[in-house]
Amino acid sequence: MSIFSGKMLLATDGSDDAALAARAAVDMARKTGSELHVVHAWHSVPSTRFESDIHAQLKREAREVLAEQVERIKGDGANVAEAHLREGPAADEILDLAEEVGADLIVIGSRGLGPVKRVVLGSVSEGVVHDATRPVLVLRGGGWPPERVVIGDDSSEAAEEAGELAAGIGRMFGARVILVRAYRKLPEMDVEGRELNARMADDELRREERKLWERATQIQEAHEVRPAVRLSAGDPAARILEAAEEGDASEKALVAVGSRGLGTMRRMRLGSVSTKVLRAAKGPVLIHPHPGDVHERRV
Repeated sequence: MSIFSGKMLLATDGSDDAALAARAAVDMARKTGSELHVVHAWHSVPSTRFESDIHAQLKREAREVLAEQVERIKGDGANVAEAHLREGPAADEILDLAEEVGADLIVIGSRGLGPVKRVVLGSVSEGVVHDATRPVLVLRGGGWPPERVVIGDDSSEAAEEAGELAAGIGRMFGARVILVRAYRKLPEMDVEGRELNARMADDELRREERKLWERATQIQEAHEVRPAVRLSAGDPAARILEAAEEGDASEKALVAVGSRGLGTMRRMRLGSVSTKVLRAAKGPVLIHPHPGDVHERRV
């Protein structure tokens, strides 16, 4: 099963994390045959008496950054369908362009070069994730290609889509896959005044475990990779990150979550968890929007 065969949009500013994002985009484009678009967004300075001269200089430098990145990508053996130079707030420009080209995936570095260098992908990446109607892969920390894929699952549609895409990426690079579902606390049943009925809580956990194994089977049938399953109690973001960081410290891990969960006490609330994971993960993070948001860009 192909995870995507359409278009990818790589956002770049020439930083180290952007270079890692480019490596990831090139790897996936070559393996899937996807059309690769590259964008560099830059922002001009406020109006000054020297505005025209500064604007021209900034635009020239931005064009050079984009051209350099495109040449590097081509040198790595990938074709660039189109290079896009955009002026304006970086997150907005990236998201608008993703809609225009019909990107199946946005690939971006976590931290940029800083304000002096025109675009701050450290904050831009979070802005892109927050308003994206398409999956976003955020690269950081040298963690590519992944050797382990950790999927935060709460049986919501967003988490399911994140899991499908992440499992496909995992198979692409021969990575192990782990499905993680966490309770913030053990299921509680208020039965005749008792706060916790141990037998009912145990039955609930068993039902959740069966559902998680069913999800693992679905992923195996679709991607020919059998995920390990982990059901636990505690803070969902912490449990996901623990699974990503356990074992060999040198093993590269990709974390995947949905942008919003079910909003129920019984399962993970990925709407709040996704931001925590994005900020705290040491390696790449894949975040999938709720399917209802796809192709419906908020304005």
